Amino acid sequence: MANILVVDDEMGIRELLNEILSDEGHVVYSAENAQQARTVRDQLQPDLVLLDIWMPDTDGVTLLKEWSKDNKLTMPVIMMSGHATIDTAVEATRIGACNFLEKPIALQKLLKTVSQALERVSPKDPLEASSSLVREYTTATSNSFNFANKAPESGVDSGQASSSSEVKELAPGHFSLPLREARDIFEKAYFEHHLKLTGGSMTRVSEHTGLERTHLYRKLKALGIDVRKIGTSST
Repeated sequence: MANILVVDDEMGIRELLNEILSDEGHVVYSAENAQQARTVRDQLQPDLVLLDIWMPDTDGVTLLKEWSKDNKLTMPVIMMSGHATIDTAVEATRIGACNFLEKPIALQKLLKTVSQALERVSPKDPLEASSSLVREYTTATSNSFNFANKAPESGVDSGQASSSSEVKELAPGHFSLPLREARDIFEKAYFEHHLKLTGGSMTRVSEHTGLERTHLYRKLKALGIDVRKIGTSST
């Protein structure tokens, strides 16, 4: 999980990126102009910045130059634009940007670029980072285990619930994996559990997990989960 600052004067872009990145487990901050971006960068020290090039007051390239000049380019910056030329992208990279995203931004391209940018940031304390991974994964596994033993709601038959042994099988050997891979394994088991529990009902899964249906469909597709097969096998 990372703290990510999204700087874009378009509210729709900010909201979309916020939803997608939050869904991936990141903490997302938004800024609609350079002045807000300066404040967030100084106060919250984000791990990554997604910076739009064309903004009404100070454009993204100018802000990038400012951060570089003031030695504030301590985090990777990904530039975004739907109108920039190759020269602009090259200039931004020369100044210090680590990558460039062209609008409209494709989901998989966004996630891959963000992941690559964050991988370039080495943790200050490897032992602390490792301990954090163990705590996060253990907490997630424990929460799923508790849910499997919790009394069912919304009229769901407890006989449909998966046994807790399914969740126990997630832990061995997975702590050595990169965080993203370990999280994907857990999330796939988590959503498959809920789908089996509800007989493949997307409405009930949405209610149980707290995800809006559109985001839920996108998440299941990204994890390679076939809802139809799970719904059929649970009947």
